[in-house]
Amino acid sequence: MTGNPRRCVCPGSYDPITVGHLDVITRASALFDEVVVAVLHNPDKQGTFTPQERIALIEESTAGLPNVRAEEFGRRLIVDVCRELDAGVLLKGIRGSVDYDYEQPMAQMNREMTGVETLLLPGDPALGHYSSSLIRTVASLGGDVASMVPAPVLGPLLERVRPS
Repeated sequence: MTGNPRRCVCPGSYDPITVGHLDVITRASALFDEVVVAVLHNPDKQGTFTPQERIALIEESTAGLPNVRAEEFGRRLIVDVCRELDAGVLLKGIRGSVDYDYEQPMAQMNREMTGVETLLLPGDPALGHYSSSLIRTVASLGGDVASMVPAPVLGPLLERVRPS
């Protein structure tokens, strides 16, 4: 293993952060000395929130977790982010077997390339059907998503996706 094994990176787009994301981040904060929530942004895709807005929403949502911080890393290999941060662990929340099947080959490739280990942390089964894209869609159609996103996210999300 390379990097600090007490520091992990939790990558994602977080557009927006959900209670499922927050569950994984909270549990990771109990396992590691430092959790870096890496906001990755593909400039080829139009996001609902800018990377800076996502970071602000993550910071508000994780304010009670002193060992968690959020940073933007743009479009890069996540293993390069881990090297830059001297993080020994890449932590990914998984919702089920489809996520596992998707993440496992990447974990093996990342370890082969850099020695960074990937920890696949199963999410809370009660939250497994939540995804940022599905929540955005439900919110845009007038559905109640209050229980699906952290409190600081709800107002900005509804302002952004609901028609005027």
